[in-house]
Amino acid sequence: MSEVEHHTVPVDAPRLDQYLAGLLSGQSRNRVQRLIADGHVRVNDGAARAGLRLRKGDRLSWELPPTTPSRLQAEAMDLRVLYEDDDLVVIDKPAGLPVHAGPGGGPNLEANFEALRFGLPAPPALALMGGLGTVLFGAVGLARTLFVVAAIPLGVLGAYRLDRDTSGLIVVARNDATHRALTRQLQQRLMTRRYRAIAVGEVADPAARIEAPIGRDVKHRQRMVVVAGGREAITEFIRLGVAGGHSLLQVSLTTGRTHQIRVHLAFIKHPVLGDPVYGHRSPLIGRPALHAETLTLRHPRTGKSMTWQAAPPEDFELAWNSLSVRTMR
Repeated sequence: MSEVEHHTVPVDAPRLDQYLAGLLSGQSRNRVQRLIADGHVRVNDGAARAGLRLRKGDRLSWELPPTTPSRLQAEAMDLRVLYEDDDLVVIDKPAGLPVHAGPGGGPNLEANFEALRFGLPAPPALALMGGLGTVLFGAVGLARTLFVVAAIPLGVLGAYRLDRDTSGLIVVARNDATHRALTRQLQQRLMTRRYRAIAVGEVADPAARIEAPIGRDVKHRQRMVVVAGGREAITEFIRLGVAGGHSLLQVSLTTGRTHQIRVHLAFIKHPVLGDPVYGHRSPLIGRPALHAETLTLRHPRTGKSMTWQAAPPEDFELAWNSLSVRTMR
């Protein structure tokens, strides 16, 4: 069993599972609900239930038990790996690949994280696919085919999440100690994440800071909104350019709320280009034009500051270039 963690609730909160999922960056709400149901979470030293309303001063304690693989189904997945060692892996996630396993199944990084954690060998049948070796992530490299497993949600060891259609850098912890250390860095705002976004409209300010609390939309549960009483959310951006009635932004997160950049840019009337939830679809790009381009953290074992960068993918560049060409005319 892993180490027991403790936390005191600073303000009233509507549901235990929702609050804890936000606190444990990288753990899906379904995973948190399973932890609660299995008795791994306690409130004020007593039993807990997912829908419990939390009050200021409530004491939470939890432990993240080791997960064992179950009903694994081998798949091959092409991913760009920028860095890996015994503790963590940094991946340039393509757009369209979900981090978490969904009810419909299919490829996802959640299963891949479990493969990373357990170091599972590739099945013999997959040895025909390029002869890339028999152990997952066997050697450091910038790009390769990864033999992954997918079938059932198993508990993610990522320190934070990216939306399905957001491309870019994500860090994966390969053990519980690293996961706890990276989560603390997020909570203490020691991990730096910088994004590139194309926003609809010409943003007037060359740089700005958005401070607006974010909570779940009570009418549309898949959406987040700026709302009084929501969780603190701080986004900063620098305008890099303007073209074709759109703006290219460099965006930095101080906090990491669900859909934070998309919600905040829509809040200031400059939604992300191609965002069907907080803006509108676009013929220029088939997804929200949002890319996680820079990640800086301290290595949990060595304490060394490390930075990785990943250029926006082709669809993002094509969208911006088409706007620039339109302006030149």
